[in-house]
Amino acid sequence: MKRRLIGVMLIVLAVCLAVLAPVLVFTPVGAHLLNGSKQVAPTVTLPPPTPTATPLPTPILTVEGKPPTVSATAAYLFDDDTGHTLADINGEKPLPMASTTKIMTAVIAIETADLNELIPIHQDAVNEVIQNQGSSAQLVPGDEIPLKDLLYGLLVPSGDDAAVAIADAVGGTKENFVRIMNIVAYRLHLYQTHYVNPDGLPAAGHQTSAYDLVRLARYAMTLPVFAQIVQTQQYILPATRLHHRYVWKTTNRLLTMYAGATGIKTGTTPEAGYCLVFSATRDGHHLIGVVLNSTSDQRRFADAKTLLDWGFGLPMLPE
Repeated sequence: MKRRLIGVMLIVLAVCLAVLAPVLVFTPVGAHLLNGSKQVAPTVTLPPPTPTATPLPTPILTVEGKPPTVSATAAYLFDDDTGHTLADINGEKPLPMASTTKIMTAVIAIETADLNELIPIHQDAVNEVIQNQGSSAQLVPGDEIPLKDLLYGLLVPSGDDAAVAIADAVGGTKENFVRIMNIVAYRLHLYQTHYVNPDGLPAAGHQTSAYDLVRLARYAMTLPVFAQIVQTQQYILPATRLHHRYVWKTTNRLLTMYAGATGIKTGTTPEAGYCLVFSATRDGHHLIGVVLNSTSDQRRFADAKTLLDWGFGLPMLPE
């Protein structure tokens, strides 16, 4: 009897162990009992990572269709914000450039000379106007004018006399200054451009392209002094003991005709026709353009307005 009772108790104990073993091994309660008073670190569930927002492409002026018709032989419109060409009409055709030449004359003077330097006005500067019926800043021989002021005489009324005076003073001679102009043109990769004089009067081989002029204008407009001068409609230089009083009015009527116009330079000769390098800003967009050999003074400004209206009116699409 005693032996049977012990057998029954062993069977009951085996059954209990068989039931408790899975509980101890596979449940949190069992794990807690097996570890005694040891604390069990709770399982931390991390939130899913927040996805990084993909930046939206910046909308840019996007060409659709053909550019508008203009009277000019060559025209070019350029988005200064993106570096994209918007319109190219015979843009690589070499043509006479007239007084748009003075953009390069101004760039060299600004970058290589002291803007406070007094520039003497010699008779050869005045003769340039008289002998060629050129545009004039009405300079008086014997005057000495600070270079910064004389740059207004160069770019606002488009003075051929101012161009020669600057070339003489900055280059030592007009011929040496012209050599510098061609060196700078090469450095700026203006491979269709060649200068023979600093003012743009007709001369064999004195030529550029609309494409080159846009590139030059874009560079020039990064110079604050240049950008300030070419948007000036009138500049008054009071008389001093060194020079007479001068009043210079712009030849660029686009500045008064087109809202947002910021420059740049006119040019006119019988060979070159009516030329204009222009720039404007609207709604944060900056455009630079060129028309070469327009059919009249009125048409060159109308051509520029047509191109600008078309450019600013292009759809804004992601790049």
